[in-house]
Amino acid sequence: MRFNFWLIMHIHILGICGTFMGGIAVIAKQAGFRVTGCDANVYPPMSTQLEAQGIELIQGFGVEQLELKPDVFVIGNVVTRSNPLMEEILNRGLPYISGPQWLAEQVLQDKWVLAVAGTHGKTTTTSMLAWILEYAGLAPGFLIGGIPENFGLSARLPGAPRQEPSGKSPFFVIEADEYDTAFFDKRSKFVHYHPRTAILNNLEFDHADIFPDLQAIETQFHHLVRTVPGQGLIVANGREQSMDRVLQRGCWTPVERFGGDSGWGIGATYDDGFEVLLNGKSQGRLRWEMLGTHNQLNALAALAAARHVGVAVETGIAALAEFKNVKRRMEVRGVENGVTVYDDFAHHPTAIRTTVDGLRRKVGSARILAVLEPRSNTMKLGTMKQQLPDSLTDADRVFCFGANLGWDAADALAPLGDKAASFDYLDTLVEAVCAAAQPGDHVLVMSNGGFGGVHGKLLQRLKP
Repeated sequence: MRFNFWLIMHIHILGICGTFMGGIAVIAKQAGFRVTGCDANVYPPMSTQLEAQGIELIQGFGVEQLELKPDVFVIGNVVTRSNPLMEEILNRGLPYISGPQWLAEQVLQDKWVLAVAGTHGKTTTTSMLAWILEYAGLAPGFLIGGIPENFGLSARLPGAPRQEPSGKSPFFVIEADEYDTAFFDKRSKFVHYHPRTAILNNLEFDHADIFPDLQAIETQFHHLVRTVPGQGLIVANGREQSMDRVLQRGCWTPVERFGGDSGWGIGATYDDGFEVLLNGKSQGRLRWEMLGTHNQLNALAALAAARHVGVAVETGIAALAEFKNVKRRMEVRGVENGVTVYDDFAHHPTAIRTTVDGLRRKVGSARILAVLEPRSNTMKLGTMKQQLPDSLTDADRVFCFGANLGWDAADALAPLGDKAASFDYLDTLVEAVCAAAQPGDHVLVMSNGGFGGVHGKLLQRLKP
């Protein structure tokens, strides 16, 4: 279903408070559309961002919203059959479209799209890449599954490049999610984006509620590879066998690798950064405060992609020296009584491992108290519960919120022995963490949800 950009004046978004659909709303508003939307739970921070943009939000999916009479309904992937509003849209034969398809047709069609795909690190790497282009004066548009601190918003249309103030940037940077598009389109979102520059950062099994196995996800990644033109570029993680398998299925595009034995690499490392290598030759030293090898790899991928659109490596390194991380990525939420409380989005065992490792490298021998909420669809299914103990071995204590799981968190964490405990009540967990915490400790909270406002509860309870 195709719509004319200039004829659609009003869109109504179902599932507007997700990070992706919220970004769609912001971009549509900037493009001159009237934008309204609804969701089951309208709450900050996305609701705050949307309301600041003048976007009307409605709680719930009541059929009375049809009276808004939008030109088209844009459907988020949280919307399922049996949703009352969706059912009535179908019954009345009203026009609807998925968020990714709307974005592809109305925004991305004439753009040089730089897409960042991968099981982990998409949001951070996309933010790095967008910032490098911004620093270089290229004024890219972007849509990111979080709020990068360098920009203060998650999405925008391309602006006027510094090099051509009267023009419009052709570049659009997008976080390319492998999750499905909508209930009526089970392809991955990123298949719609048709990038000219694609980062394939890593590939592990995730989203067990959508994909039966790793091979199914690899197939979707190969669908993405098929869309990258021969004059484009694929920037691929050289440490990932799964990525090798994807490219071996067929690749019609030049490939630059990072993190492996050739291509982009990590040279000498320092407390404040590392040396960037390209084919064994130093490109400069990146000085920054980002933690972990995973962020070094993210930086290499972003530098490679930026070079493809003409940004010199030295300029990219200078940009990353001023990069501020995304909210909820090792974000310090406060310090009370000598105890530092962090918030991080990590929710997959690999991401948990790299996050704990990054903090360990920063704090040395200081104690790390890991506080975990396994709330992603994959984790709730218990698909990866066996991997949790290994991902948390570098933490000194582990506190897991085990309520509403289909599996026994205490049993899954048993290999960690006495240093791990599971709790069914949030207040009990908070009391246990605060009883264990000592001045100088680091409390690392990991969840892809709000976690019941646990960060504020911890900080309040820790006050002397």
